[in-house]
Amino acid sequence: MQRELSSFPIQPSLMSKLTKAGFTTVEDLTDLKPLQLSQELSISNEEALDLLNLVRGEHPSKLKLKQTTSFTAFDMLQNEESQQCIVTFSEQLDNMLGGGLPVCKITEFCGAPGAGKTQISIQLSVDVQIPTCFGGLQGEAVYIDTEGSFVAARAADIAKATVEHCSNIAQAENNEEQLKSMEAFTWESVLAGIHYYRCNDYLQLLATVHLLPEFLTQHPKVKLIVVDSIAFHFRHDFDDFSLRTRILNGMAQSFIKLATQLNLAVMLTNQMTTRVNADGGSHLTPALGESWGHASTIRVILYWRDRQRYARLYKSPSKQDMTVPFQVTLGGIRDVKTSEDQSHNMQGASTSQHKPQSNYEQNTNEHNTKNAQYQTASSSEPYHTGGTERAYGSGQDRKRSRIDS
Repeated sequence: MQRELSSFPIQPSLMSKLTKAGFTTVEDLTDLKPLQLSQELSISNEEALDLLNLVRGEHPSKLKLKQTTSFTAFDMLQNEESQQCIVTFSEQLDNMLGGGLPVCKITEFCGAPGAGKTQISIQLSVDVQIPTCFGGLQGEAVYIDTEGSFVAARAADIAKATVEHCSNIAQAENNEEQLKSMEAFTWESVLAGIHYYRCNDYLQLLATVHLLPEFLTQHPKVKLIVVDSIAFHFRHDFDDFSLRTRILNGMAQSFIKLATQLNLAVMLTNQMTTRVNADGGSHLTPALGESWGHASTIRVILYWRDRQRYARLYKSPSKQDMTVPFQVTLGGIRDVKTSEDQSHNMQGASTSQHKPQSNYEQNTNEHNTKNAQYQTASSSEPYHTGGTERAYGSGQDRKRSRIDS
């Protein structure tokens, strides 16, 4: 199948010249030299060379073929079971996802404004850097921001809370390896491990995705790619929906290739749109159409109900459809405490000189070190209790505004 030139990140003015000259597919440019192309399009030799390098660099006929290797289903199962996940610091959300955000897959979080998409994105960008001795990936993150919603101060809040969690675990267990790792695992190092890109239009987004393989080669510690959001530029700048579909499908293929070959996780956020039913009613559905729904391996819908945030597992190849509550606090994403949890904590406080642990913390303490990042000696910190308003209290409007998106 011939790939159309319109699916490449080519400037509109140059694309217009290509179309007028009759160049529409990769095959049309295969045998041309830079000088010939520059004369055809009335452009400089440098521009012609850059264009040919862009097209031929992605053309399958120019790539070195790799020997195809077969695997058994048992081998694939063992490989999947050995893969680590990136935790969200919400036990219920992690369990719904099968242990956290999986690597080698594309996970999409969809929701209306204020549902918590950006908060989860920042939380995962921090959590992917948790040291391996705590059960983390000790990696880095690439954060591609199309909406301008990333706030560094908010990332610092979550990073400080995460570092404090790990520090409390290391001190409580008196683990020499963990204590030593905390010397390098600071909130400043966490922020330094988030590589931020601001894309102001879809061409910048395409160019960034195109350059990611080279960047990841130079930064092998990257274990998470976040795009917040994938829909923003494609909902407003496109009249040609067939072109939009081709470009989006091309990006999806690039992301899944990076995820599987480099053993990293890809997280995309998506907006919601209103769909009118045949009976005249309407309902919210993820943006970008049905064809885009096949791009992600896992799809989660975030929404509000009765002043509470919920996450619904809408699509997954291995987990059943389910819905769990979560909250956004000063320290990041957390479980919603129930009356049973609060009652348990009150009973524990009367029989122990130590600070109370939640059911989640007790379970992970009995489990193993792999999930030790859930344990904390500071479970009574403000960002662990109640909802968003209680977590902040009065007089904290500046910080509250950072967690409303």
